[in-house]
Amino acid sequence: MSGKTAPRSAGDAVARTRLERGRGALGPALELVHTGRAPTRAVLTAELGVTRATAGAVAAELESLGLIRVDSHPSAASGSQGRPSHRLHLADDGPVVLAAQVHSDGFRAALVGLGGHLVATAPGCGTVGAGFVDVLDQVVTAGAELLAAAGRRCVGAGLSVPSAVAEPEGTALNPLHLPWPPGAPVREAFAERVRAAGITGPALAGNDVNLAALAEHRHGAGRGARDLLCVATGHTGVGGALVLDGKLHTGSAGLALEVGHLRVDPDGRPCHCGGRGCLDVETNPLAFLAAAGRTPGPEVSLLRQAEELLRDGYADVAVRTAAERLIDRLGLGLAGLVNILNPDRIILGGLHRSLLAADPERLRAVVADRSLWGRSGGVPILPCVLDHNSLVGAAELAWQPVLDDPLAALA
Repeated sequence: MSGKTAPRSAGDAVARTRLERGRGALGPALELVHTGRAPTRAVLTAELGVTRATAGAVAAELESLGLIRVDSHPSAASGSQGRPSHRLHLADDGPVVLAAQVHSDGFRAALVGLGGHLVATAPGCGTVGAGFVDVLDQVVTAGAELLAAAGRRCVGAGLSVPSAVAEPEGTALNPLHLPWPPGAPVREAFAERVRAAGITGPALAGNDVNLAALAEHRHGAGRGARDLLCVATGHTGVGGALVLDGKLHTGSAGLALEVGHLRVDPDGRPCHCGGRGCLDVETNPLAFLAAAGRTPGPEVSLLRQAEELLRDGYADVAVRTAAERLIDRLGLGLAGLVNILNPDRIILGGLHRSLLAADPERLRAVVADRSLWGRSGGVPILPCVLDHNSLVGAAELAWQPVLDDPLAALA
């Protein structure tokens, strides 16, 4: 009897091992499809380092969970050689997450699918008041209305705010450009509103530039970079974020990369941090408008006014001189960051993206001239490419538990 049962036990053990290996590969496999790095089952097999049979089983399991779709008939890319492979697509009718963004000029809610695809958006206009709970209530209500109209399963929610978000508390430590009290418990309040709206799944919050960098790294201009530096200025202020070895670096308490308070002009403008000449006040939209001799109007945001002036008025000497001043200040700050961080790519957002477009050679020359390693090779400096990248990044927060363990997250 022992001779007959041993082979069956060994076979069972092999089967269990294959099953466990396949389940352990579900998350990495989903992330590969989510980020566009595995368009076919053959690529998935190679990237995971598993057998074709295991990769096929993993793809089938993700399809059964409603996350991806596997073409029933294999096909080969035009001009390719070798065996055709089944193409992998994200499910068009799969689950979504609720993403929300609050900034100084209002808020926006969206439903975001895998791949960073915006399924539906609901812009919320108006002034952000001091009652942060009321604002979060409005944005979650807008998101709940989108969900009701879409009829899609929601597996979580993410919130982007223009403030450092302290960990592990989830508090907005310094919402300097919002009339919110320092230390506002935004994650807790957001989670409470999400639960009250009947939305299931985790509810998380993060800094807007951190989330923009995360989105760009997975789906945009930062894709393929190992160490990615993102610097951006939106409606007000300047923020920075760093992706190290493919992972967002937030420091020991979520407060890393406050690049806005690098000093780039000792005799410059006073900064709200108590210093003078910080990147935050020397390279933001208000600084550009002031340097160009323009008085900002109340009709549209400072960012839009600055970008329109840069685009439409660059032939004006005063506008061009103002742009060059900001480019030089920005380049000085970026050079200092390159010396410290040694990134393999820099991406710029907001007005900084527009400054790069206005005179890319000047900005790259300043960075190369003032950084230790710039003259020998240089760091690629690229514009952010995703629309609403902070919103997509907020969605990435909510998708992360699914990417980590699809079976547990969707059980």
